[in-house]
Amino acid sequence: MGTVSLDLEPVLQEKGISLDELAMQAGIEDNKADKIKRGQVSAIRFTTLASICDVLDCEPGDILGYTN
Repeated sequence: MGTVSLDLEPVLQEKGISLDELAMQAGIEDNKADKIKRGQVSAIRFTTLASICDVLDCEPGDILGYTN
């Protein structure tokens, strides 16, 4: 079974946005943003993903990965 993961770090660096800024602008709690960044979540709401993409001005595919 494949694995879906979120990889925020490259896009955060490219956009020059800190994790704290992302959390504040996306309206998510700091600890949740940290867990998302560290890959410690097993699910994410589409609304949360959309908020992250809005702040980072990216598509979901820019931060989602898949390994088989």
